[in-house]
Amino acid sequence: MKQMKLHKSHWHRMLLFVLSLSLIAGLVTACGGKSKNAGSADEENRTTFTVGFDAEFPPYGYKDESGEYVGFDLDLAAEVSKRNGWKFVKQPVDWDSKDMELNSGTIDCIWNGFTINGRKKEYTWSTAYIDNSQVVIVGSSSDIKELSDLSGKVVVVQADSSALAAFTGEDASKENKELCGKFADLQQVSDYENAFMNLEAGAVDAICMDIGVANYQIKQRGDAFRMLSERVSSEQYGIGFKLGNTALRDKVQESLNDMLADGTFASIAEKWELTDCICLGEEGTDAAYLQEAQKGSEESFFEKFVDIVKRLSGGMLASLLIFVLTLVFSMPLGLLVCMVRMSKSVILQWIAKIYISIMRGTPLMLQLLVVFFGPYYVFGTSVSAKYRFYAVIIGFSLNYAAYFAEIYRSGIEGIAVGQYEAASVLGYSRIQTFWKIVFPQMVKRVIPPVTNEVITLVKDTSLAFALAYTEMFTMAKQVAAAEASIMPLFIAGLFYYIFNFVVAMVMEMIEKRMQYYR
Repeated sequence: MKQMKLHKSHWHRMLLFVLSLSLIAGLVTACGGKSKNAGSADEENRTTFTVGFDAEFPPYGYKDESGEYVGFDLDLAAEVSKRNGWKFVKQPVDWDSKDMELNSGTIDCIWNGFTINGRKKEYTWSTAYIDNSQVVIVGSSSDIKELSDLSGKVVVVQADSSALAAFTGEDASKENKELCGKFADLQQVSDYENAFMNLEAGAVDAICMDIGVANYQIKQRGDAFRMLSERVSSEQYGIGFKLGNTALRDKVQESLNDMLADGTFASIAEKWELTDCICLGEEGTDAAYLQEAQKGSEESFFEKFVDIVKRLSGGMLASLLIFVLTLVFSMPLGLLVCMVRMSKSVILQWIAKIYISIMRGTPLMLQLLVVFFGPYYVFGTSVSAKYRFYAVIIGFSLNYAAYFAEIYRSGIEGIAVGQYEAASVLGYSRIQTFWKIVFPQMVKRVIPPVTNEVITLVKDTSLAFALAYTEMFTMAKQVAAAEASIMPLFIAGLFYYIFNFVVAMVMEMIEKRMQYYR
């Protein structure tokens, strides 16, 4: 009867698994395409204007010392809202998720140093208003003098940025693609603060970024950095609206043209020291504005699915590697910390308590940053790009060891005192008592809570993005941004679900094998 129940349980689990896959596939299908009716709403009744922007992209949009969101683009948007009688709403967004924000309707446009080049067919655009260039920033004492010196160097860019497109995009020049091929590595970070921390610590050799942002950052950071005179590429900024939403675009464009005519636009540009970059109204700035939305050949759902899975495969392997190595190091380390925590020495007990308290009381993301940047900011020792992966494993292992230590302790303290006494009567030493009597029973008791931690670890691997280490979820966000689709994120979710499903199955099998007396 027990065997039959086991089989029945497996059938129920497999049915649940299949239903879950069907649900996820349905959601992916529903979210994979773009709305055909974008911008069809009646703009005459609009009362608010919600602008999506990257809050770490000065001088176009950022948070100032008083905690207010300010910037050149935000000033322009505020003036447009004022002239149309709209309530202006500033909405900071994760740059990797900007397309999902726009397509879901949570924002009305993307207005934050948004490059038109390479994206002409993906959005409904305003005319270009800023001429921009991609430049390279290095340390003041760096031996990099020109672009050719970047050969064999580690270069960092912001994810889904113009700088990334300048090296790897479809419209990237032959020279830039060849130069990128000579880099030791081209790494991506979520924001420029992270990029400058990497450069300052020696983890990367150069940053490629927009010239307007570069000028601002160099001015703010003193003489620690300098800009190469050569430009990587040039492009233009525009305001990106949901594909087909020409009604809202036309209203905003009309207001911008009026601001240009009465001098307001030039006044705002002068305030932010961008007078030399403005190009609104100049000849040749309306190419994206006039372009009709063009549809390429539609791929089937299966073809899209397979293509995205292939592109995410490297991230899947990276997540698996973090998962496996973290368990390999954290589980025995947790046992060691547990022994120290339960030692008779009060000093050792407090050392273990403080360690556990810090590891459990602070965010894992912060711990990763401390492990990676700590050697430089505390000891003045430069870190290498290769140390990035080691820092991820060290940070995860130290964090999870603290949780495993407390789980082990609960299992050991649950063993009856009488068993220790019986072992002593039988002539067992303390070491023999632990490994032959206490440890096997502890393992049996802690399987359920350990399973919870292992499942949490699968999902926590996504936090490696804090150190610009490209694992599964980070890569999914990058692909989603490039494809302007939420499908890669659902595929990533499917990966995590399958991974955790397998982990739960394996841990349940181990738990059943440990049921000696049933």
